[in-house]
Amino acid sequence: MRIFEAFTPEESALTVSEISRRTGLHVATASRLVAELVSYGFLTRDADRRVRVGMRLWELATRASPTLSLRNAAMPFMEGVHDVVGHHVQLGVLDGEEVLFLERLTAPGAVVNYTRIAGRLPLHASSSGLLLLAHGPDDLRRRVLEGPLHRYTPDTPATAARLRAVLAEVRRQGYSYCPGYVHPDALGVAAPVRDARGEVVAALAVIVPNEAGASSVVPVVRTAARGVSRALGAPGAEGRRRESGDPRDGSATAV
Repeated sequence: MRIFEAFTPEESALTVSEISRRTGLHVATASRLVAELVSYGFLTRDADRRVRVGMRLWELATRASPTLSLRNAAMPFMEGVHDVVGHHVQLGVLDGEEVLFLERLTAPGAVVNYTRIAGRLPLHASSSGLLLLAHGPDDLRRRVLEGPLHRYTPDTPATAARLRAVLAEVRRQGYSYCPGYVHPDALGVAAPVRDARGEVVAALAVIVPNEAGASSVVPVVRTAARGVSRALGAPGAEGRRRESGDPRDGSATAV
């Protein structure tokens, strides 16, 4: 596990010496374990002898993933949203005190986005994270509110008072709307995906340019999230409705 965790999204190929330093293993031990993992296909060697995670590990992890049904249910709706917005569409789940992104669709020339498949962001800054935090357990909110809260931009909710207000707004309106929270040029909108018990299990989000008219994506995202929820058997996914006076929506909204 220490060897696998030595790899990062930014450094996906390492030498045995680098693996040894990052894991604290003696170089001979690291070399022996790497050779064994390579023999099973869990690691692979490039032509320059650098090591990276192998396809066999990806195959087994994907086959056994508890999120597979969620990804399969979400993908048709994500593709539909992507056709409409033309930027980033992503699916995130709660993992510890971070949001973990299971899937992402993007396009050439799309607005800046720090997320990636199997990437993470803190809960207080991203639209997906705020949506999941708002619907998460009370003890998780307490821990996050205690900080520290990293400020990505001047608009990031990086104080406990501001974060409480943002979470209250997310719960009130039924979605998160985050202009410039992670990058000043990007705006995130996320809506809840519910399972057969009605629990929020994921956030379906888009990242679009932070500019006038961006609120037009709100009903698109919310409709898609309800569609995924129906596919997962969420009770009353079509019937939970209330009136919302939020000016970004412009009509009655479903929650």
